[in-house]
This record gives sequence, C-alpha cells and structure tokens, in this order.
Amino acid sequence: MKAPFSPYLSEIAPGLKQLVTLLRRRYDYVSVLSTDSRGFAVSISQKAKSVRNETMTTERGTVVRVCRDGLYSEASFNLFDPGHPEETCRRLINRLEQQMKVLQAAGVQPYETGILPDEPRQVFAEMETGRLPETEDMAALIAHLSALSDRAMAEGQHLLDCTARAQSTHICKLFLTENQDLRQSYVYSEGTLAAVGALDGRTEMAYEGVSGRQGPELFDTMGDQLLKETLKSLDELLHAESVEPGEYDVITAPDVTGLIAHEAFGHGVEMDMFVKHRALGADYIGRRVGSDRVTMHEGAACAESVTAYAFDDEGIPAGDVVEIDRGILKTGICDALSALRLGIAPTGNGKRENFAHKVYTRMTNTLFDSGTDTLEAMIASIDRGYLLKGMHSGMEDPKHWGIQCIVEKGYEIRDGKLTGKVVAPVVLTGYVPDLLGSVSMVSGDREVFGNGGCGKGHKEWVKVADGGPYLKAKARLG
Repeated sequence: MKAPFSPYLSEIAPGLKQLVTLLRRRYDYVSVLSTDSRGFAVSISQKAKSVRNETMTTERGTVVRVCRDGLYSEASFNLFDPGHPEETCRRLINRLEQQMKVLQAAGVQPYETGILPDEPRQVFAEMETGRLPETEDMAALIAHLSALSDRAMAEGQHLLDCTARAQSTHICKLFLTENQDLRQSYVYSEGTLAAVGALDGRTEMAYEGVSGRQGPELFDTMGDQLLKETLKSLDELLHAESVEPGEYDVITAPDVTGLIAHEAFGHGVEMDMFVKHRALGADYIGRRVGSDRVTMHEGAACAESVTAYAFDDEGIPAGDVVEIDRGILKTGICDALSALRLGIAPTGNGKRENFAHKVYTRMTNTLFDSGTDTLEAMIASIDRGYLLKGMHSGMEDPKHWGIQCIVEKGYEIRDGKLTGKVVAPVVLTGYVPDLLGSVSMVSGDREVFGNGGCGKGHKEWVKVADGGPYLKAKARLG
C-alpha cells in the first residue's frame, strides 16, 4: 500500500500558498516547510512497560524561511488558520523584521549569499509500506514484544533482564515556494532486542536490531533469529577477554564498516563546516584519502533505509553522492545555503531536527561500496588479527581527522582461522587517511543499518543510516 499523505497538510496547503504570496511582496525569497509526522514507541522489559505516541521524528508545525538583501531569517509556528493567512503573515513579518533589526544592531555581517533558486517543480511521493503506525494493533504488538522478552529470560543464561523495543513513524512533509509544491509521505521503523546479564561479578549488555523504510510489519521479523543472535552475543561478552593493545590486521563486519564510514567521512565532509573553516576535508578535495579499493557513497537515494526520502528539508531532491572514488576524495555533502556560499550545487542533505530547528548539512545513508573479495578469503589472509563486530559509538575530529570507534567485540584470527577467542570491548583509533589507506580487501556484499540517530555537536538529532561490506585493513586496537 501507499503511505497516504497527511489530510491535515492537504487542508492547510492552500492557505500556506497564500501565505507565501503575501510574504513575497516584502521578501526576495520565501519557502515554507510544514510537517505532520505521527508514530509510536513501545518498550517492554521484565521490569517496565512504556508506550508513547511519539518518536524522535514525530512533529506537527511549520517553518518559514525568507531572504532580503542577502540576509536570511526564519520563524516557526504550530498554529495556523488556513482561512486567514494574512493574520499569520502579519505576525511573521513582525518577528522576522525584529530578528533582522537585532542582527543589524549587533553589527552582524551577513554571508554573501545569493537568492535560492526557485525553478518550477512539483513532487508527490507516497512511498510503499505494509502497515501504518497510526492503525497498528498495539495490543498485539505489546504481546509480541512481551513474548520475546519472556523467551529470552527462559532460554538465556545469566540474564538479569531483556528489553524489546519497537518504534515506527509516518513522515509527511510539505514544501512550498512561489513556484514549487513538493509533498512526500513514507514510513520507517526500527526494533531492538537488548539483553543484560551478569557472571562472576561482570555485567554486560548485548543488543541486535532491525530497521528499514517500512511499516510496523518489520516487527514481525523480530523472532527466533534475532533472539538467538542476541543471546549468543551476550554469552560471548560475558566470557570475553581483554584485547592486548597494538596494531593488527582487522576485518570489520558491515556494522563496524558503517561506523567507520559515519565517523571518518561523515561530519568531516559536511560542507557547512567548510564554510566555517572547521574541517580538514576541505583541503583534501581531489587528493587521495584511501586505497584504490575505497569508494564511498552518501545520500538519501543510495539505499532504501530509514532516511531514504524524496527531498530534504529545503526542497532539494534526494541525492547519491560519490564522496570517495577509488581512494580519491571527490566532494562532500551540502545544504542549500552552504552550497550558495561555496558556489556549488546542493546535494539534498539539508535536514532539521524538527520544524523549530535550523537546517544543517546532515548525513543520510553513508556507505562503503562493495568489492569482489570473500569473507573466507579475508580470514585466510590474516596471520594474527581480529574480526570486529558490533558498533557502540564513535567520535571524530573533523579538523585533524582523528577517529575513535567503540566496537562491541573482536573474534581472534590466528594463522588464517578463527580461534573462538573473543575480546571485548575494543577501541579502534587512528588517523583517517592511514586507516582507509590500509584497506586491502573488500567483500562483495553490503548491509545498511539504521537504528538510532546522530547529533551535530551535542544536539540537533536526526535519523541516519550507514553500512557497507566487510573490509580488511590495519588498525590500532586497545
């Protein structure tokens, strides 16, 4: 079925179009982004149950962006009478003019930014979904998640608790300018199973997840296999040893490959950082940053995932940007205003946390491309090293290209074979061009992971996805 576009947004669209017309009498450029996104989040454990009608991306409201004499300003609101747009127009003009006066009085000099283009364009995208979050049988879902948690407690060893989570969001967005009318509707969902256990004074948590641009039917896949993988991972962590710090040949599983992609060439090539001279990547365009086996894509159109949309929050079509082509850094990603300031084309990566937040250049799908090697050949090629699996978190320094990835565990490899020894946790660190320059083998498969979100700095949380194939490289572990 098609995810139906919001009746609410359809109802207020004529009034918003009139609002654009009224504001254009005063401003050189006017755009409106209006959102109506509904969803739910359910969390079931042995000790607590939580059911909420909200997720990280549920919202309803509108933001207006205007430009006059090179100075851009924005104002947001969540109450709108489509029958009387002139009242909203008067309130907005008062707020927008006051903002501009404050900036001018403070001596703030605007960036030399032109007027955003406004070529005529219409989009109406209702994407496929199996079910809708707003019509999901919540009693049945709660029973399903409860049964998963109960089974884990019955079948697992050393468990203290097991939490089953599921959340689904129906995203609807309307973008209007004088010449554009863009509408999109899609559903994304994600689920996790997290088991906590203790053994000999040691406490660990293991989790496995599923995600995709699909409806709550995704949660039907949370069954035997997910339960088996979660319990196996917890047992491995409870019996894991510490890694001996040093440099090793490593194989990164697709989830760790995605973590490296996100941290190594995620924020570091968000080109609003180029405008502010805060990223080393600006100096490396056209230069080698990895081996010739490294190709990386970024964009909402390069994978069907939780962040695969038709257009971004500035009305720019979803893109598929080849950031790295056989080791050469070709370009970064960019929102529309930063693109104007840099004299380049926007890439469809302008995203807001919600309608009341500013647009930043943000990641969507960040993926290493596939190669031709096999995992078996990679393992056989290593005398001493580790197969790394499970991502926890990561950090990068865009100004100096240092990277740190916290990996759940490593499987020891000796003389081309897995020994059965597990080490955990594992901290992977290094200088990005050194790490990517050491990539010597790339598998032919590829996976995409979309559980969770990403902040910019300490805030501005948005949905992202990342992944890729298995990679063989050299890395410092500790």
